[in-house]
Amino acid sequence: MENQEKSTTVTKAWFVYMVRCNDASLYTGITTDVARRVKEHQGGGKAAKSLRGKGPVQLVYRHEMPDQSQALQVEYKIKQLPKAMKEQLVAGKLEIQSFLGLTTENRK
Repeated sequence: MENQEKSTTVTKAWFVYMVRCNDASLYTGITTDVARRVKEHQGGGKAAKSLRGKGPVQLVYRHEMPDQSQALQVEYKIKQLPKAMKEQLVAGKLEIQSFLGLTTENRK
């Protein structure tokens, strides 16, 4: 019984993030390590193909999600938004829950 209590699975938080490119466009992605991913985008080697030649990038938004599935859903919904709404999200004038239908029950 003692061994069963000690064997707990540690789950990493997932993040939805946005970076601003040098052409003012916004790129949205998900990761478990925002700093590492932004650094990869800067370096070009592991950068998303759509970011190549658009650097340097600057992290402008991040939101913690409880799991990969929800992070993917939120990433998709953000990518569907018009740029004006993405800019409101970045500026803190729009709460992510207001347009994604997330509630505290969904976020457990």
